[in-house]
Amino acid sequence: METYRMIADYLSTFGIIQVAIRAILAIVVGCLIGAERAKHGRAAGMRTHILVCLGAAMTAMTSLYVSEVLNYGGDVLRIPAQVISGIGFLGAGMIILKSNNTIVGLTTAAGIWATATIGIAIGYGFCIGAAVVTVLLMLSINLFARMERGRKNAEVLYVEIDDMYKTNEIIANLRATLELPFNVQVLPPKSGYEGHLGLALTFGKKTELEFSKISVVEHVVYIAEE
Repeated sequence: METYRMIADYLSTFGIIQVAIRAILAIVVGCLIGAERAKHGRAAGMRTHILVCLGAAMTAMTSLYVSEVLNYGGDVLRIPAQVISGIGFLGAGMIILKSNNTIVGLTTAAGIWATATIGIAIGYGFCIGAAVVTVLLMLSINLFARMERGRKNAEVLYVEIDDMYKTNEIIANLRATLELPFNVQVLPPKSGYEGHLGLALTFGKKTELEFSKISVVEHVVYIAEE
């Protein structure tokens, strides 16, 4: 325990070696989190996460330098606080609304935000906390991903109807015809015709849908898989 305390105290001091160690740790953390996102083909991969973590660490170290070395007054948390709010603009670019009204990229956006907070912790010398959070973050992303696979296996069917005033009646007929549970989301019609309405039917699992059965439902004019 005493050894760990000595290491923590050493890393929390502010010198050239400690700065280099913090910068390297920021790169390692960004690489670990970014590699997991890159493995899933996300736009924000290793380089993006490394830059975010390293930049966040730099802002924290700059605040400490201004306060401890230059002896300037002020709140040392002010600059890193702007990183926490400003990183939202980068995260927003990761969030995409697909054609079937499914939102993707939230995990990557949240991961970028979390990476920034870890980088700030590293910059302030709170390396133990950064290490613990990094491990928990990696475990959360990998373990809880299995719980979400069921949702990703859902099947979405787009159905366009030509009478928006009979939506409830048409949905009831679709349920009776398909005899399968599904959720319904109302969308603008892809055809753009006045009076038409789009319906996104989301089924809980992959299933063999017969378009011929759906097409005979009155007022259904177009069917497509999303």
